[in-house]
Amino acid sequence: MLEKQANTLRFLSADMIQRANSGHPGVALGLADVLTILSKHLIHNPKNPKWLNRDRLVFSGGHASALLYSFLHLCGYDLSLEDLKNFRKLHSKTPGHPEIFTPGVEIATGPLGQGVANAVGFAMAAKKAAALLSDELINHKVYCFCGDGDLEEGISYEACSLAALHKLDNLILIYDSNQISIEGDVKIAFVEDVNLRFKAQGFEVFEIDGHDFKQIDEALKNAKNSTKPSLIIAKTKIAKNALELEGSHESHGAPLGEDLIKRAKKKHFFDENSSFIINEDVKLFFESAIELGDLEEAKWKDKLQKSGKTELLNELLNPNFDLIKYPDFDLTKEMATRDSNSEILNAIAKSLKGFLGGSADLAPSNKTELKGMGDFVEGKNIHFGVREHAMAAINNAFARYGLFLPFSATFFVFSEYLKPAARLAALMNLKHFFIFTHDSIGVGEDGPTHQPIEQLSTFRAMPNFLNFRVANAYENLKAWQIALKSEYPSAFILSRQKLKPIPKPIFGDVENGAYLIKEEKEAKFTLLSSGSELSLCFETAQKLEEKGIKCNVVSMPCFELFDKQDKNYKERLLKGKVVGVEALSSNELYKFCDEVYSMQSFGESGKDKEVFEYFGFSVDKLCEFLLRL
Repeated sequence: MLEKQANTLRFLSADMIQRANSGHPGVALGLADVLTILSKHLIHNPKNPKWLNRDRLVFSGGHASALLYSFLHLCGYDLSLEDLKNFRKLHSKTPGHPEIFTPGVEIATGPLGQGVANAVGFAMAAKKAAALLSDELINHKVYCFCGDGDLEEGISYEACSLAALHKLDNLILIYDSNQISIEGDVKIAFVEDVNLRFKAQGFEVFEIDGHDFKQIDEALKNAKNSTKPSLIIAKTKIAKNALELEGSHESHGAPLGEDLIKRAKKKHFFDENSSFIINEDVKLFFESAIELGDLEEAKWKDKLQKSGKTELLNELLNPNFDLIKYPDFDLTKEMATRDSNSEILNAIAKSLKGFLGGSADLAPSNKTELKGMGDFVEGKNIHFGVREHAMAAINNAFARYGLFLPFSATFFVFSEYLKPAARLAALMNLKHFFIFTHDSIGVGEDGPTHQPIEQLSTFRAMPNFLNFRVANAYENLKAWQIALKSEYPSAFILSRQKLKPIPKPIFGDVENGAYLIKEEKEAKFTLLSSGSELSLCFETAQKLEEKGIKCNVVSMPCFELFDKQDKNYKERLLKGKVVGVEALSSNELYKFCDEVYSMQSFGESGKDKEVFEYFGFSVDKLCEFLLRL
């Protein structure tokens, strides 16, 4: 019977891929035996995919989506047979890689390795949830399928290091060790002893035949009872039961072919002339998850009612942002925006129980320590170490978990390390806050390797993502108020150095993305800027005024919000010749500007004021540039 159940998963996956003429059959067929047994251990409710204490199942190798969709359909999730037949079609519920609009998909894993870090994040979030709500209410497991590619990517090493550090006994990784890569035998590029690697990190490791049902079941039982995070190394054959393509790298990323699928079905006692075959006994086996899930959820709801934690759970699920007691700032004084951000961050953390996060070993420089609030797991400060890749992917999982509002912090130039996870946060519309300090050539002495030039342009190019490069504490505070209520992830791009005071808004405000701080009738120029260069623009406008040249000055803390304003609003702000001024590459400003005064190279090492002067970011040099226009 188990063989029949596994082959049903196999042939459903093969038929989906064949019908789409696109997909990855090898891994789907290779993991079907493991998933069949895992289904007996998995605690979930297909009728309520959002039940909090469900086990999480993550496919880090998202190219195995056909197997995942077949499983979800058989278990009774809102995924029909017609949805399976529409695999990889436009606007279908079964896209090529898992996305969160599909019922039962926990997270969009995307690039290899992300899912491993997501699974670690789910396990960490569960530990934090248990610390808040009790082990009685939160005691689920996190299962993650991964392959050679996931373990080759550095992000998985970073994340698993943290999993072992925090002794995440609720985490079970299942490694599909089929010894095959796209280019051939995996040994051409990957020969390390994975068993020893994970034992060295602090995992409990089990090695099994990934097609032996008894061994799979025993390994899962042992992993569930382990006091450490677990790795199950399942020795499998890619494209298991696919006749001559079994064990071949050619089965990785192309349909098996109708003839081969027919012959394979016949050999394994399936109707060779039928597609999408589901026998009633197989359907009943998988759909038992509905009744079992309903029962488990009902028992959990009873525990919740008796626990006295209902109010706290509702507070975590529905944070009240209006209760935050924000600090008052003296806007007449010079202040680095990383400093004002620190005060705002702490105010939010004191008011919202689910607000937490950490830095990539840079909290003293980022000013992101949540003071007096303790360390993970009991506290709110997560020490990620120098692991930007894993940090952001772990916090994506915190954001997806449903109870938490996470932040990830690093120097802006190191945002390059976490860009894939930031992109996935945007793709999923996760409420994940990125704090990027040391935002320009103002970093100074650390030199060009630490001075971001092109980073803001790449983040501004990302859909569904808000970037706030703020010029003072007022903008910083307003930006957080917007970000907390936004449906998108947000980044706060902050200065290391103190910034000069700027005037208050005279038309528009931060929520408009850009606003006027100086307005003149018949202005010849409008200087549009953000962050540290805004005061430079204001002082330049004052100097040009002495020469009889009138200028407007526009602060643009958020490019994306300004871009959404209507034509009339933009026209009110952008008068005369519009010149964008940023100490970054900033070519995207040409969308609003006639000219852009920006960096045309990498930076230099030196005092911040000297570096700004050297690259022309001074009142005199900006005036010279404008007078030549």
